[in-house]
Amino acid sequence: MTNLRRSALLFLAIGLILYGAVYFGSERLVYRTGDSNPFYKIATTEDRAFDWVILGASHAMPLDFADFNAQMERETGLRILNLATPGTGPLYNRFVLERFFRRHRTRRVLYVLDSFAFYSTRWNEDRFADAKLLRRTPFDPALAWQLARYSLNDGVRATAVLDYIFGFSKINNRERFESDIWEGETTFDRVARLSAAADAKRIDYLYPDAVPDPAVFSRYLAVLETLIALAGQENAQVVAIKTPVPAQFYGKLPNEDAFNDAISDLLATENVAFHEFSREMDEPGFYFDTDHLNRAGLTAFFSRYLKAVLVGN
Repeated sequence: MTNLRRSALLFLAIGLILYGAVYFGSERLVYRTGDSNPFYKIATTEDRAFDWVILGASHAMPLDFADFNAQMERETGLRILNLATPGTGPLYNRFVLERFFRRHRTRRVLYVLDSFAFYSTRWNEDRFADAKLLRRTPFDPALAWQLARYSLNDGVRATAVLDYIFGFSKINNRERFESDIWEGETTFDRVARLSAAADAKRIDYLYPDAVPDPAVFSRYLAVLETLIALAGQENAQVVAIKTPVPAQFYGKLPNEDAFNDAISDLLATENVAFHEFSREMDEPGFYFDTDHLNRAGLTAFFSRYLKAVLVGN
């Protein structure tokens, strides 16, 4: 029996050593391929202080495609860090901002708003458990503890905490040697053809519920309030914007006027400037898909509107 126990312990020890070696290798790869992951950016940036941190979902991400962030910095003389992540709502963005403020500072936060992100757990609690995000997020004990707190207090799945701590998604990542680049960046210079069918498919994906649940919407408005309060505690000013989308796409957004009214009221109460640019640029050549600005569109948007917001605050 003693020999059997020793064999079992030896087998277990060898297994743990092998697992640890694979985990270590997977973790090192994160620092070679993390690229667009916000926690990778926070962990690897050499700067401690910024003028602007950008938060939001995919409409904010083209601002960091190719060399565009560097272009904005050259033209404004400001230091800008883009921490936007595709398909993320205010809960995930607050999580990112909390992490940023542990070791860094910014004078201002630019929050790029999307109404879909306030209507479903899919873009909030559920995003924490998404393997695509977890497998590119560098491990840090403090971040693990922060994630555990979100599991206890904010409804994030416990499986997300376990995955992050034990590295399941990293170890099983079939794309471990590929750069973490959102697919939209590969089509940044493309000009899309307007398509009613593509618009409908995109809307169905973003807004699975035809009528938003008022309780869910109220919850995420409250989360946005806490994000604004967090920034205020760190002496950072929040500015909110909505980026342009084609008119035919905007016309299909459900309850958008009600969203604008509610968000405007909240931001006014919090003394947060809100710039609504959704319907400002309808030129079809300015988009690489149904609703994301391509390089030409983003260049025009920056020169016409965004530059003034960045340098004027």
